[in-house]
Amino acid sequence: MEFPFESLASVYDQWFEEKGKIIFQIETLAFREILGEFPRPWVEVGVGSGRFSQALGIPFGLDPAMNILKIAQGRGLSVVRATGERVPLKTRSVGTVFLIVTLCFVKSPVRVLQEARRLLKGNGRVVLGLVLRESPWGSFYQEKARKGNRFYRHANFYSMREIENVLPQADLRLVRTRSTLFQSPGSVTGLEPAREGYSSAAGFTVMVAAGGSDG
Repeated sequence: MEFPFESLASVYDQWFEEKGKIIFQIETLAFREILGEFPRPWVEVGVGSGRFSQALGIPFGLDPAMNILKIAQGRGLSVVRATGERVPLKTRSVGTVFLIVTLCFVKSPVRVLQEARRLLKGNGRVVLGLVLRESPWGSFYQEKARKGNRFYRHANFYSMREIENVLPQADLRLVRTRSTLFQSPGSVTGLEPAREGYSSAAGFTVMVAAGGSDG
């Protein structure tokens, strides 16, 4: 995950101010509408430049790329350099673990989810933000990857079915799904509210999971 986010940290971060500005606002809104449900403390695994954490009020994050962590730290976040497979936090010490556009860049999604599960308190939640493979935006980014895009060529996009199958391997169960970004790639002109449930037409999907044996 260190490349390209280490060498192209500022390029990645600038996307949020330019082409990705409205997209980011739409995705953030999908989380913000349900933030009150998530127990604290909050941690973002794969915090990147801290855009989501800053917007959502997540105070602490981790990432393996030092250069991008410096940008996140400049946004007032507490950060640590670490991978999602080995998080330097105590077992059952976290209320909610956020993984926002992170699973597609990690080496072992199962291991990262297992580690997130380890961190959860009894009523904790793992919150995923995903671009699913079968969505129009998933197809759009996969085409970019095939053309050698310096970010997306490192990504592995997963389907809804694959995520549903991998969650139990980490002792997690899906408790809520929300869909947003129904506007087409290249045609995003304004904000839109998220819809409850899964839709293959949505460019961005929020999935909330709880411990398999917890509430």
